[in-house]
Amino acid sequence: MEIPFRAALLDWLAADPALSDALNAIAEEAPSRTALPWLAISASASIDWSTKDLAGREVRVAFELRTRGDTALADAALVAAIERRIESFPSDQSATGFRVASLAFTRARAEQRGEATRATLLEYRGRLLAA
Repeated sequence: MEIPFRAALLDWLAADPALSDALNAIAEEAPSRTALPWLAISASASIDWSTKDLAGREVRVAFELRTRGDTALADAALVAAIERRIESFPSDQSATGFRVASLAFTRARAEQRGEATRATLLEYRGRLLAA
């Protein structure tokens, strides 16, 4: 369920016109030749979250947003838009083989890197059950 969940989240983010306009890429991994800004999955991990009669997984997904800017406030609106979109992810993903029991923000980290490059990490926990 982890890989279909990752793919469905990326498709959901890419389908948002405002995010697609604001980002040069929304990708499975950090794009090597794409100009900033971009959003990619930096890591995920899953553990069993099954019930007596349904297979399930708890999946943690970390997204990395890379941008240019000298101040943390420069990314605030874009980060908020990404968070809103992730948190509005539809729970019915039966076409992909699962449904989302819950999807919650777990943590974020932001840092200034060299040459006015910024990185923001957003982590979410999804609890999934087989459809």
